[in-house]
Amino acid sequence: MHTSTFSAASGERRHDCRIPPARLATAAVCASLLCACADVRMPNYRQPDTPVKASWSGQATPVSASEAITPEWWKEFRDPYLDSLVTKAIQGNFDVKVLAARIRVAEAAIGEARAGALPTLNAGAGASFEKSTGQNFARQFNLNTQVNWDIDIWGKVEKGVQAQTAEYRASEADWRAAYLTLVSDVSTTYFQILQLDEQIDSQQQALDKAKQILAIYEAQYRNGLLPNTRVLQQRAEINRLTTDLLELRRARSLSDNALATLMGVPAGEFKVPSGHLQEKIELPDVPSGLPSELLKRRPDIVAAEYRVLEAYDLVGQAKLAQLPSVSLTASGGTSSLALSGLLKSFTFGLAPAINIPVLDPGVRARVKTSEAQSEVIEQQYRKTVMAAFEEVENTLVNLDAHKKQRAELEQQIEHLRVVAAQVEGQLKEGMVSQLDVFEAERSLLGTQLALLANHQQILSDTVTLYKALGGGWPPVEVSNARR
Repeated sequence: MHTSTFSAASGERRHDCRIPPARLATAAVCASLLCACADVRMPNYRQPDTPVKASWSGQATPVSASEAITPEWWKEFRDPYLDSLVTKAIQGNFDVKVLAARIRVAEAAIGEARAGALPTLNAGAGASFEKSTGQNFARQFNLNTQVNWDIDIWGKVEKGVQAQTAEYRASEADWRAAYLTLVSDVSTTYFQILQLDEQIDSQQQALDKAKQILAIYEAQYRNGLLPNTRVLQQRAEINRLTTDLLELRRARSLSDNALATLMGVPAGEFKVPSGHLQEKIELPDVPSGLPSELLKRRPDIVAAEYRVLEAYDLVGQAKLAQLPSVSLTASGGTSSLALSGLLKSFTFGLAPAINIPVLDPGVRARVKTSEAQSEVIEQQYRKTVMAAFEEVENTLVNLDAHKKQRAELEQQIEHLRVVAAQVEGQLKEGMVSQLDVFEAERSLLGTQLALLANHQQILSDTVTLYKALGGGWPPVEVSNARR
């Protein structure tokens, strides 16, 4: 420890060197030798390897995702009301707000990590008063300051800053992933509400037809043309249709509540106006993209890779902790029995120190823990990539199957319309009864409901595909570049 005392009254400076320079040089040589022994090497960061996928199923000519998906992809459905719902949800959803707050926390943590390389200054002032029996009243005043500086000569603090910067960017990607999920949920919930509205209308029509059939059955029963069991069966059918109608209305109310929560509105205080899905929502062209682009565009994959980068930096920081650390402590102060003499003399001290972790099991254990944690995070990244591939592939399979089913349902409806028209003509000629007409209309109505459900499935599949392909977010190159 090197101290220097200065007396303002005499102008003399006295020095006290407790550690000779030769010893400091010897310590520096020892530190250098230890540095050579510690394994602090880090390979250049590389994206974790994952199984390669060349193309998507059922796409002979892949299209760049940037050409197929726009940032406001939900506008491809050509429904201004959906656009307004998405806008309100982005502004009011609390999940998105929570993630936005986490971004601010991660950004503030960068400054906190960077502060570890800066010196700290503490200052204090005090006074003491003492009176003993038979002694004069004693008092003493003092001022003191102390500066501590852990010199980041190996870059340990900078590694921590880099790790926290990666976490900050991962938090941004988490927000984008939540944004995509939110827009997807708003769209599919809205489509479901419109589907339920159309199903409620169709179910009401079916119930009305069933009541008309019951009236005919009851008339035939009174005339002895039909057994009572047929009347009871029809009444049971009306009970079933009424139960289903009540269930559809219940589901509609729950969907309204779900959509309200997505927009940050208390459940029960929001209701979507009634509408028909097939009339309001157009089927857009199916977006597509190259598998390689998926890894750079999907926010959840980007977030996972940033956390791989963060783990990489934390391993580097743990390795650097094996090296000696250098710190400087400077202190200064003064004391006096009277305030008037407080500034007449000062004491300064400078204490450089080298801390050499010769035997610290915790340091080496921290390196192994960081390396093991890094491996876990890399595997989580690969898991995220594989799940993304599966999501896209499943959605493409669903879209292909539902579109083929749509073609079959449309043909079925055309056939049933011809049947219904012919049965209506036969009724006018007295060849069939009104019951036959009702049965034909009911069959047509059932197939139309199946086509409606198919329409909603294709819309939901399309929304899922937009989300799965990255939702129009620009590609991100996760590398060792720093802010």
